[in-house]
Amino acid sequence: MLYFGLKFLHVIGASVLLGTGAGIAFFMLLAHRDGNPKLIFGVARIVVIADFVFTATAVVAQPVTGVLLALHAGYPLSEGWIFLSILLYLVTGAFWLPVVWMQMRMRNLAGDAVRENSALPAEYHRLFRLWFAFGFPAFAAVVAIFWLMIAKPSFTLI
Repeated sequence: MLYFGLKFLHVIGASVLLGTGAGIAFFMLLAHRDGNPKLIFGVARIVVIADFVFTATAVVAQPVTGVLLALHAGYPLSEGWIFLSILLYLVTGAFWLPVVWMQMRMRNLAGDAVRENSALPAEYHRLFRLWFAFGFPAFAAVVAIFWLMIAKPSFTLI
C-alpha cells in the first residue's frame, strides 16, 4: 500500500509539473502575442501565482516521493535511469528558477506600462525572449524524465 501511495503522489506531481509548465507557457505566449500590456499583466499575475502554488509544490514533492519510492522498491539512487532523472531534474530547476524571476519581472513591467498607459519597454521584450528560450530545455528535460520513469532503461552512468 505504501508503494502505491508513493507512486500515486509521484505521478500526480510529475503531471502537475508537466501540465502546469505547458499551461503557463501557452497562456504567456498567447498574452504576449496579443501585445496588450493589460492582458499581459493579468495573465502574468496569474501565472506567477500558479507557479508558486502548483509548480513549487510539485518541485518539492517530486524528489521526496521519488527517493522514497526508489528506496521502497529497492532501486539504488545510482541506478542509471534514476541517476539520469535526478540530473535532468536539476537541469530543469536551473532553468525554472530564473524563469520564475523573469515572469515576476515581466508582470511588474507590464503593470508599470498599464499604470503609465505606455507601451511595453524593451526590457520586457528581452526578458520574454529569454523566458521563451529557457522553456525549451526545461520542458525537454521533464519529458525525458517521464520517459525514463516509464521505460526504466537499463544502463550505468556512474
